[in-house]
Order: sequence, then structure tokens, then C-alpha cells
Amino acid sequence: MAKQSTSLHSGWTLRLAGGAPAAGLDRLTSEAVPARVPGCVHADLLTAGLIPDPYQGLNELEVAWAGRADWRYETALAAAPAGFERTDLVFEGLDTVATVLLDGEELGRTRNMHRSYRFDVTGRVRDGSALSVLFTSAYTEAEAQRERLGARPNAYPEPFNFIRKMAAGFGWDWGPTLVTAGIWRPVRLESWSTARLAQVRPLVTVTGGAGEGSGGARADGRIEAHVELERTESGADRELTLTIEAGGRTAIRTVPAGAGSAVAVLEIPAPDLWWPRGHGDQPLYECAVVLSDAATGQVLDTWRRRVGFRTIELDRTPDEHGTAFTFRVNGRPIFARGVNWIPDDALPARLTPERYRHRLTQAAEAGVDLVRVWGGGIYEDHAFYDACDELGLMVWQDFLFACAAYPEEQPLRGEVEAEARENVVRLAPHPSLVLWNGNNENLWGFRDWGWEPELAGESWGEGYYLGLLPRVVADLDPTRPYQAGSPWSGSWDRHPNDPAHGPSHFWEVWNRRDYTGYLDDVPRFAAEFGWQAPPVHATLRESLGDDQLDAASPAMLHHQKAEDGNGKLARGLAHHFTAPAGFDHWHYLTQVNQARAIATGVAHWRSHWPLCAGTVVWQLNDCWPVTSWAAIDGQARPKPLYHELRRLYADRLLTFQVRDDARVLAVDNQSPEPWRGSALVRRLRADGTALAEERLPFEVPARTVALLPLTVAEFKDASEELLVAEADGLRDVVLGRPDKDFAYPAPDLDLRLDPSGGTLGVVITARAFVRDLLLQADRLAPGAVADRGLVTLLPGETVTITVTGLNVRGADGAGGADGADSEAGGGADSAGGTGEIGGTGEMSESGGTGAIDEAAVRSALFSVNAAEEAARP
Repeated sequence: MAKQSTSLHSGWTLRLAGGAPAAGLDRLTSEAVPARVPGCVHADLLTAGLIPDPYQGLNELEVAWAGRADWRYETALAAAPAGFERTDLVFEGLDTVATVLLDGEELGRTRNMHRSYRFDVTGRVRDGSALSVLFTSAYTEAEAQRERLGARPNAYPEPFNFIRKMAAGFGWDWGPTLVTAGIWRPVRLESWSTARLAQVRPLVTVTGGAGEGSGGARADGRIEAHVELERTESGADRELTLTIEAGGRTAIRTVPAGAGSAVAVLEIPAPDLWWPRGHGDQPLYECAVVLSDAATGQVLDTWRRRVGFRTIELDRTPDEHGTAFTFRVNGRPIFARGVNWIPDDALPARLTPERYRHRLTQAAEAGVDLVRVWGGGIYEDHAFYDACDELGLMVWQDFLFACAAYPEEQPLRGEVEAEARENVVRLAPHPSLVLWNGNNENLWGFRDWGWEPELAGESWGEGYYLGLLPRVVADLDPTRPYQAGSPWSGSWDRHPNDPAHGPSHFWEVWNRRDYTGYLDDVPRFAAEFGWQAPPVHATLRESLGDDQLDAASPAMLHHQKAEDGNGKLARGLAHHFTAPAGFDHWHYLTQVNQARAIATGVAHWRSHWPLCAGTVVWQLNDCWPVTSWAAIDGQARPKPLYHELRRLYADRLLTFQVRDDARVLAVDNQSPEPWRGSALVRRLRADGTALAEERLPFEVPARTVALLPLTVAEFKDASEELLVAEADGLRDVVLGRPDKDFAYPAPDLDLRLDPSGGTLGVVITARAFVRDLLLQADRLAPGAVADRGLVTLLPGETVTITVTGLNVRGADGAGGADGADSEAGGGADSAGGTGEIGGTGEMSESGGTGAIDEAAVRSALFSVNAAEEAARP
């Protein structure tokens, strides 16, 4: 009889089992509230109206008690299906320290959020059986281990390094302190007989010609399925059959009686190869491994996943510049256009497949081809990696260690190994996964952050990163490279964060310098760098309230978790701009500075390809509404940085760079085809007067950068002059002086509103040079989105900005498309209010947002010209 699974996601309740509740919530010890499974305590209390939304205002502080409390989940079970020899209770994830009881009898205990658990309940599940899961506060466990083992250095004050739980849940410099508990992944009963597939580990490889340098020869694919079996007593002496199917082909392997493991191999001639986006297609093959009783032919168990065929190498060859760090997929070296990923919700049980796909689609649409899953979060759900497989997003997967010294004593060491082994096997089928990385910044921290003398010889994690984890990867997934850490130069003989060797992190720039400091280095791979900015205006209004829209308000400061974050923002602005006049210009200029900072780094490093082989921006996303380094804020709204990434990560990029103290034009062609064209470079006055120009023909091969010398790049009157380079619709602009010292003309814009087809076209013509024009569409309606970010216009130029998410009526007055909902940080979608505009310019109010007329649009337009004009006496 085939294995049967029964989900156990209904009928759960939650009650307080220990600890001090908030005032007025004593009844939680005796009165249960409905619980959602999968889910977490905070989400259930929020749904029940018992706690305020921790993402709003200062509410995070009011719910801190929940993380210090103990909780009990309970449900009643139906009888287990009849006719099976064995029944298991399977939890895919328990967060974190739990005791599992069936009818009051203990089944087992857990202490790791990142593992699954299986309990034999054969013959014990009757109709009405009581299943309980008692969660002890993660603080209790972590603090007890810290007391037992001794304190270890930590970048944050919380004890996250003493428990195998999402580190960021204890608070980070972009995240709230919400120490969760709950049944956070699915739970089920599994009933089976004879034998089951305890583990399937497919090693998918490609042999023969593959990609670059293969002379056109087609590669052959191979799936080597390593299977671990569990048998019942009666199944121990039975012969079994293992069948593997993929790509229309089948291979069969007989498993002798008593054997607990087997390997089935399937050869697939000339499969279509999986490529990262921008380099080819992403074909995926359904793969099934079927376990049967050899005597009867009865199917006992089936495993199904999609796989892809490709080769992945990490070129770490020493050369005259240091040590390379270049991804090669199917033999092709790739400049990685990456982003760092943090958990997309501070309550990760609320993440859905739809949420994952939306966020990752946003990444792909910005030109991203690599996503690094950062080590202070979680091993994400299969839905995350499925989306990456389909979108062509390479995944750099950290093991879950970040910014702290981690003890290597038991029981933590055993938990680390079990967690690593399970997740390597779980994620191995995904072709998008290209790298296992041992940790985030811990090797660097040991050398630079004063850990070594403080530890005085105590364990701190080195044995994991340089011993245990590479052995696990070599044993279970030899098809992929392993890197000990990020940053890591490859040897203690060098500084861990040496830009000439391996991946580097660049945080001195944000913390202590101007972003032009990015120009001082040419790393082999820039794995982390970033610049802060506040969320989109509508997100601030929703999460803080109108009365808190001030950089120094209590709520604004509470949603700024970085040490001296606002001070660093102010110092960053001071390098370039006059001190902003009021909150609105501060908000706009900090977002401009974020986009410019990342542009400076990416364009510079990209122009040094192939010496520099990738940039991974910190960070793509947020887990709540916060001032942070993210390109997409905690309510899924793109900041100007997101639109700038679309320019920076496009296949073709045109930028001014400097080589040997001379300005050059970098023509960067990461497309698969040669780029032939002609660049026009002009030196202009701010009033549009042409002072000099030259036309530079170029022919740049695929995946290559050309540097073109310039003759018109020297400014005569730098405070009034700018350089403009243009080719095939691409542009770069450089001013002769910082913005605060530049003679900006007053912004002079003509506006025309063009409602059509459910959208609003805002047609803007510049009558003067306008720098970094931005339409903050969310100021028109919370759900409104503009199709572009910062735009620089020369005198006489026109741009059309298309706004969706408004209730736009055509010329006949008929209703157009309704405003698109904005995705809520809380995991559900929340509809923003919409404004309404008529087809003839007649405006009417809708959704409480006010009329959207020309005056409303002008009030949502910002430029550096206007900010400087407002700031100057």
C-alpha cells in the first residue's frame, strides 16, 4: 500500500504556558485562542486582536513579552488510517525549543528551528487523541547555554549564537526584535508499510561538451539518486525496486532484502542546459524516484522534484592580481549581478509562495541574476528556490551563522551538523543553487573585531567553517563549490577581507566615509556593500502616522535600527548637498544619495570586469517598515534605488570612469551579442549651451568592457558645467562640482496629464537642466506606482512617467483600471487608497486621497534643483 499523508493544519489552539503576559492578558493562561498552523504566536495574537501590530509605531516594544513567554499549541486528531504497519508524526519545522506530547505522553524534544522532526506514533493515534506542542521561550534555552558555555563575542546584545534559530529574530540593524515561537512549517501524519524513502539525494551532473569551449558538442546529463530507506520489521527481508524517471527515460534498480540504501543512475543524452537569466533558458526536468515492492509491484513511496542540468565552477585561481572569485556556469565566466536577501518578513511563517515569487520577480526585472541568502536568516522554503530555478536567479546559500562567535560544544555542534546535512540534501535538487557559504563575517570578525583576545582560546565557529561544513558538502553535494565565509581571502596568511582575494565586504564606506570611497578598491568580488535610505513616503505614513514624519521623531528613530544611522545619513548628505529644508527634501535626498552610492560602486566595479567578477548589493528587501539599505521597502514598494538597479544591472551600461587620473567612457556589454555604435560625449553649461563634443565609434564584443579615452572631459567653469554621454538610449551625467556647489537653475517644468488605458501618463518637459527628477507616485495614492525612478533632463527634453495603481478614467469618463494593491509587510496584501482622475483634466476625489490634478502631481515631484533652491538662503 502506498504511503499516505494527512495534513494536521486545522483545529489548533494556543494558550500561555508560562511567563508574564502584558497587562489585561492573564486570561491567556486559561482561555485558548485559535492558532494557525503553519504559523507563529505573534501572528495568532495579532489575528485575535490581543496585541498591536508590532510593525506600527513603537508597538514592537509592547509585544516583547511574548518572546519571553512559554506557549502551548493543542489540537485533537482523527484516528490514523487503518491498514498500515507504521504511522509517523512529521513536523517540517518547530520554532524552536519544544516538547511534543501525544495524549500527555512525551514523544520528544526539539531545539532547532532549521530541522524537521519525525516521531513514531504507530498504534497511538486514536479518534480524539490530544496532540500538544509546548514551546519554551528561546531566551530560556539560549541564556542557559550562554551561562553553561560562557559568553562569546557578538555584534548584537542578544544570545542568538547559543541557539539554532533565525538570528535576525533577536533584532538586527534593519530588523525588529520579535523572538517567535510556533509550528512554523507544515505538520502531517505519514502512514506506510514495508518501506519508505527516508532520503533522496540526486546528484545532477553534465558530462562531455557543455557551454563555452566545448566546440559545439552536446553535453550528456546524469542523475545519480542516492536513496536512504527505512523499513518496517516485516519489510526488512523483502526485495525492493527503485525506479528513477526523468526526461522521458527510466532506469530501474533492484534493492536487495535488508539493504538500507541504494543508488539509481539515469543517463539523459543531450539535455537542454539550465542557464542564469540573460545567458540562456531555464529548462527544468520532472524527476521521480519510485520505491516498489519487487514481489508484488505495489508502489510504496514516491519522491518528486524538478531538476536542471548545468555545470557550476567557482574559479579561485591565483593570478598576478591576487585570487579570482568568478562563477562559471556551463563553462562560461559570469559577472554576477547580485543582491543580498534577508527574510522577507520578521515573522517568516507568514511567507507564501506568491510572496516569494513576487519579490524574486521584482529582482529579476531589475536585472538581478544572483541572490545571496544571508546567514542570519533561514533556509527558505522550496517555493523560494523553485522561483529562482524558473527565473534564472543563481542562489548563493549561506549556512546560518552571522556576526557572532558560535560555540562548538555539544549540544550545539550536533545540532549544527544535523541541520547542515538535512538542508544540503533538501536543497540539492535546485539547479539555481550555485554556492554553499560557511558564514557571514565571522572569520573577519575574529581577526578585526577584537574577538581573539576576548575568546582566550574558547571555540567560536572556526571548526564549523573550515572543518565540519566543507566535509558535509563534500560528502553530500560534491557537485557544488563551498566557500568558508564571506568575506574570506582563503587563508589566515592574508587578511580575511582582502579585496585582492575572494569575496569582500565594503562597510567602511557607509560607516565612516563618502560613497566615493568605493572608487579606491577593485575587489575580485564585492559580496556586500550598501547605503541607507528611508522607505517610500506612503510606507512611512502607514507605519508611523503623519505626526511622526520627521527624521528625529520617536517613531522614525525607532524604525532606524542602525547605530548612529541618521547621523551617517546626514554626514553622507553633507558631502554632496546643502542641508535639506524640511522632512520632505530630507526624505528625497537620502533616497537620491542611496541610489548614487550604489551606482558609484556597481559602475566602477563592473567596468573592471573580468578582474572584478560580481557585485552583490546589500540588500534587496526588508522584513518590516524601516530605514535600511533595501531597494524594496517593507511594504513591497520600490525605492529609487530599485529603478537605479534596473539601469546598473542591464546588459549594457554606459558610464564615465577614471583610469590613471583621466576620465574615460566605459562601454560595458554583458549582453550575448556584440555592441556596435557611436557614443556622443558633450560638455554643456547648465543652461544647455554646448561647449564641446566628440563622437566615439565603438565595437565591444559580448561579455566585454571597452574603455574609450576622452578629449572633451576637462571642465573650464566647473560650477556651471556638466558632461553628458549618450549611446543607444543610454546616458550618464557628471557635474563639474558637488551639487551643493553647482549653479543649478530653478526647476522649470511643463506638465501634461494623459490618462489612457487604465494608467496615467505624466508628460514632463524641462525648460532648464533638471537633476534627478523623481515622481513619488505613492503621494498621489498609496497603491500608485511610477514606472521609473530618478530622471535627469536637459533643457527642452521630455519624459513620460507612467503611473499605475490609480483609478484612471478615459476620455469618455468610463472607469479604468483600479489601483493595484500594495503588498503588506505583514504577509497579506493590503489595498492602498486610490485617487481618481478624469480624461479631460477634470479631477474628482476618491479613496480619501484628494483630487489628482496638476497641482497634486507637482507636489509629488522632486528634484535636486528644487531641494537646493529650498535649502539655500
